[in-house]
Amino acid sequence: MKKQTILVAMGGNALIRKGQEGTIEQQFENLRVPIRQIAMLSREYRVLITHGNGPQVGNLLLQQEASHEVPKLPLEILVAQTQGQIGYMIESVLDSELMALGIHDQQPIVSLISYVVVDENDPAFKSPTKPIGPVYTEKEAASVSYPVMKTAKGYRRVVVSPKPVTIVEKREIKNLIDMGFVVICCGGGGIPVIREGRSFCGVDAVIDKDLASAKLAEEVGVDIFMIATDEKAVAVNYDTPNQKFLKSLTISEAEAYLKDGQFPPGSMGPKVQAAIQFIKNGGNRAVIGSIEEIERAIAGKAGTEIIAA
Repeated sequence: MKKQTILVAMGGNALIRKGQEGTIEQQFENLRVPIRQIAMLSREYRVLITHGNGPQVGNLLLQQEASHEVPKLPLEILVAQTQGQIGYMIESVLDSELMALGIHDQQPIVSLISYVVVDENDPAFKSPTKPIGPVYTEKEAASVSYPVMKTAKGYRRVVVSPKPVTIVEKREIKNLIDMGFVVICCGGGGIPVIREGRSFCGVDAVIDKDLASAKLAEEVGVDIFMIATDEKAVAVNYDTPNQKFLKSLTISEAEAYLKDGQFPPGSMGPKVQAAIQFIKNGGNRAVIGSIEEIERAIAGKAGTEIIAA
């Protein structure tokens, strides 16, 4: 019988936890929690892994600002660098966990540099909203050459965040899954590109990782879409005395809560939107849950499941 395919979309907390410096040693150690579970799941499922890159690409931008000895790189190149960096880290930890289970010879792994088409007419290009990179004082922000906005941390560069249209390597990814590979791809939402005739051109933007993962799940025919985060489930009235975690949400309920502002744009909002998108476009199951409970969420014993009705 053909194995079902799961896509596990891991947030940045999979590598760097709150309060941590974010050393490579810490990142490798943090990865063992989700990757050990994914290794176990690979015995029963075909697996796709996507991941965030917020802290890592921010660090690269900070390094660029700190040195004027080498030419600065555009954002799309930095996203590509983090795809290689984090892909290597995930692949390395996964290989170790598969070896511990005695199945590393049976389970090939591949990391794929991925780019994602966006629409050059997307309204997002008129309004940069995504904070990224180092924090500036008001005086420093006045002297930079790109748009900035005031955030809770201080002034930061903002870039556009257009919606993903299609994953360029979807056919290759589908073929690799069918061949039995665990595929690590679409890191950081993918490298954003626009079409120029028959070719592509990178753009200075970032794509939401969860929305890109939902598009990938749709295009390659994933059965179960799992968004792993630092919360055990989706909650209403979050961080208040009336907070309530939800075991399931219908699409109509989820959309009503989004409209009501229950799921903020910078945190749970994109995750819920991605789950809705996946189910609306024919997906079977979408689950949002803790990075510590990936296996239990896939088994229906944890997290929040988004259902059609």
